[in-house]
Amino acid sequence: MLRHSRYLKQTVGLVSRRYVSDFHAMQEAFMNDLGATSAKTTKTFKKAATPEKPATPIDPVVSTASSGSSVESSTPSQGPISQFFESSLNDYSSQQVEGSHNWSETFHGLANQAFPKEAQQILSEPIPDNDIEITPDGLLYLPEIKYRRILNKAFGPGAWGLAPRSETLISKSGLGGLLTREYGLVIYGRLVSIARGEQTFFSDKGIPTATEGCKSNALMRCCKDLGIASELWDPRFIKQFKKKNCEELFVEYIPTKKKKKIWKRKDEDVEYPFKK
Repeated sequence: MLRHSRYLKQTVGLVSRRYVSDFHAMQEAFMNDLGATSAKTTKTFKKAATPEKPATPIDPVVSTASSGSSVESSTPSQGPISQFFESSLNDYSSQQVEGSHNWSETFHGLANQAFPKEAQQILSEPIPDNDIEITPDGLLYLPEIKYRRILNKAFGPGAWGLAPRSETLISKSGLGGLLTREYGLVIYGRLVSIARGEQTFFSDKGIPTATEGCKSNALMRCCKDLGIASELWDPRFIKQFKKKNCEELFVEYIPTKKKKKIWKRKDEDVEYPFKK
């Protein structure tokens, strides 16, 4: 009986150790896939693989990692989203100008007080129909330069700005990919809104331009909190505007010569890459 008990304890111990080792192995594989690291698995069980150093940059502006590797960065932890992007531009600086706020971390002035009535009126003014554009897919939008003009009119040039709150993360897909970065809209030295911009690119040479598009996308999203062009998210306004100012028609997509249905403004002609 005693010998049977010892055998049972040994068996349980072996099973327990095997279960723990399998768990760590599964956890290591999961972290490797999620973090896109290329560190080789060792015999010892670690919770996460050690990231490799970034590969040689293809573009002077960009530090592009090879497939399955991660880029070292001095940024603070960006949360789960950084696990889905295998490289970055390393464009974050932890240095802070003396006497200023670290806008990558602070929420200084958020919801502190309302803006002057004059500024509120400008921000809430209806957007002229002539300023609104429509994509071929039928989405209404306001060009990003017009958001800047509204902010300049309401607060004055130099009284507002976009402060980066993270580094630029990149996810490659074929020759192109997607990049994203978080920004904070600062007005009169107060944080007003936070949004993450995103932009696709089709080659590494297009990344610098894509970073500007990402910034503009974040600005548009931040302006939603100020009520700028809020009607573009109103379903009733969208239906009425499209019925009054837009039309849907079949055109030919020139590169493939295939027929396609698109939206356009009634006062504009069909433009390349489409033709009637």
